[in-house]
Amino acid sequence: MHLFTQTALRGLTFLILFTSVSCNQDYVTISFDSEKEVSGMKLSLEDISPGLPADWDDYEYVVLEFMITSPQRFQVGFTTETGYNELRIMSYTPNGWNRLAIPLSFYKEPPAARSDLAATYNQPRYTGWINLTGQRSPMKGVDSIGIRMHAPIGNPVLKLRSVSLAKEDPGDQYLGELPVVDEFGQYNLGEWEGKISSLKMLQEEWTAEDGQQVDSSRYNYSKYGGYLYARIDEGTGFFRTESIDGRWWFVDPEGYLFLSHGVNCVSPGGGGSVNRLEHRPNLYKEIPPEDPGPKTDQYRAPSFSKWNLSRRYGEGYREKSIDNIITRMDRWGLNTIANWSNRSVYNRNQKAFTLQMRGIGIEGELMGLADVYASDFGEKIDKAVRSTVEPYRDNPWLLGYFTFNEPSFLGREQRLCDLILEGKERSIKTALQEHLAKADTPENRIHFIHNTFRIFIETVDGALEKHDPNHLTLGIRFGQEADTEILELCKDVFDVFSFNCYDLYPNKAMMDKFTEVTGKPIFIGEYHFGTVDRGMAQSLWQVNSQVERGVAYRYYTEKAYEHPGLIGTSYFQWCDQDLTGRGNDGENYNCGLVDVTDRPYPYLVEAISETANRIYQVHSGSTPPVDRPPTRARGHHAIPDLWNE
Repeated sequence: MHLFTQTALRGLTFLILFTSVSCNQDYVTISFDSEKEVSGMKLSLEDISPGLPADWDDYEYVVLEFMITSPQRFQVGFTTETGYNELRIMSYTPNGWNRLAIPLSFYKEPPAARSDLAATYNQPRYTGWINLTGQRSPMKGVDSIGIRMHAPIGNPVLKLRSVSLAKEDPGDQYLGELPVVDEFGQYNLGEWEGKISSLKMLQEEWTAEDGQQVDSSRYNYSKYGGYLYARIDEGTGFFRTESIDGRWWFVDPEGYLFLSHGVNCVSPGGGGSVNRLEHRPNLYKEIPPEDPGPKTDQYRAPSFSKWNLSRRYGEGYREKSIDNIITRMDRWGLNTIANWSNRSVYNRNQKAFTLQMRGIGIEGELMGLADVYASDFGEKIDKAVRSTVEPYRDNPWLLGYFTFNEPSFLGREQRLCDLILEGKERSIKTALQEHLAKADTPENRIHFIHNTFRIFIETVDGALEKHDPNHLTLGIRFGQEADTEILELCKDVFDVFSFNCYDLYPNKAMMDKFTEVTGKPIFIGEYHFGTVDRGMAQSLWQVNSQVERGVAYRYYTEKAYEHPGLIGTSYFQWCDQDLTGRGNDGENYNCGLVDVTDRPYPYLVEAISETANRIYQVHSGSTPPVDRPPTRARGHHAIPDLWNE
């Protein structure tokens, strides 16, 4: 039964709506109803923490003590004199008590300028991480807290013990006694089918995988991953694109039609890192040993996944694990090692791969743009591009280069102009001031930012053409739909238009627009699906189970390749993210093909294999995509404005 209570607090009238709530002297319990699209409640702060002031201007942090039974994201908001304002929270300690300090600046101020979308909106703390959703407003007249969840999985429960304010960071703290992470890097406060309980059990599963047969012939791949039954010429020795009868394709170096079926972040020991240990020593049952070697080496930090690989292979585990990575790709039908993968994997030259440009002047302060007006900009770009491409100029396994990933200035051009004008003296500030001297209008500001972007991509493209004319320019992996003006700027620069698309499946009208305006094929750089049974957050698109991750993969990928313009997809990512959050932004998604113990997720990799065997036919139009969607999949987009509906 729903309970609807109209309450007036400090002159504000709102609805308290909840499905189930109970109170005792220690905490309030909120039960989220999985039958609801959105479930949660609002509570008077006076009832939880009596005596809190209504004006929070003198404070820097709001501190919650709570325990939630799921790692699923939930919203925490406050009703103020100007409305309701909320953030999205993920806990690293599900089923354990947690003290989490949330900077009030997250509620009051727009996100700080960062180069890409993840860095802009995701903020790490020590016992959880925060996504800066919602509206920003002054924290005055604060009288209630709201906690709600979108499409709850498994009727989770949250117990809220206290809400307090602090002028200085009190730190976050895991308040439980049982470690959150076990000796294998697994979530330790819950159970699931197939959870490893001993090294013997783990070794038996590794041995069973090693005994599996590899029949890569079922995919009919050529040497470079093209289709043996679809050769159109002798090839050019490098990858290129072709439109044939209204459908776009890659063509591999030997002349076979090719669709890039790949995965990002392919690496031996790609997940399970231990970071920020000094701030949360009680989270771990045991700390992995550090490898010898310089700390600058990306493999030297303590890591459960590397520890498990060393348990599996012993001495020389990195090279042996790379052997297994290639074997798995052969078995599952993956033909591309995509972005942010380890050099030691793609330098094997056994699979096609993509690279992203580095050191090309992109700045967080400029929201993913570069100061193209600096006198030495062209020289620096030339040097950076040459450094990146020279080792690969003549490599036939390289598909091409991405320029950048998810620039954050799109749709925020006005704010970027404000930041430039308010910032330090530099060439781009002078150029903007001169541009706006005649007319400081919104249209003129947008034009300046877009023209700056044009200069940037044309300069990088010119250097690429100079230093590596053999390989494709795969574009910028935009993190949101680009407007027509941006598409027009890209069409004469990029060989392929790329975008990341976290959705149930890519929108056909959007893809039509991309191909029609640019006249180029399209490439999806990121997408994924996850759930909450392993103690990690459920990814940008959530599904209800590991089985449904496989269902979602097939539904998305095959519907995507039905579009005549699509020539590549890259799933994000090879291994689950770190259970206690990756270092740069705190993300801890269950998004991998492989878990921290170096075991594949069977339902997902089986789905990948089945889809790999159908992609050519689906893209050719001879076979329809699978038509079974996942049950109740939901995205990361803004939570519906509902309470218990």
